[in-house]
Amino acid sequence: MLRLGLLLLIAPMLVLMGVYFWEYSSVRECTLSGGHWDYLEGVCRDTPQPFVSWLQRYPWLVNGGMLLSLVGLVLCMVGLYTKRR
Repeated sequence: MLRLGLLLLIAPMLVLMGVYFWEYSSVRECTLSGGHWDYLEGVCRDTPQPFVSWLQRYPWLVNGGMLLSLVGLVLCMVGLYTKRR
């Protein structure tokens, strides 16, 4: 139970960071070339675009990742609390 808890505690955060930095590299490439990133379409445009937060664009990914981490934390606490046989 402890191993599963640690996996659920750490893996969602790594997935969230991976997806975030993957998008961030595209945004950075676009802005360094003089463009403006369209967050809703995921493409580089010539005109300024409004900022749309990551939580508004991917609510299931963000909230689901946090929920899985919370479940992992509970499993870790239960795994540490119970005696080993």
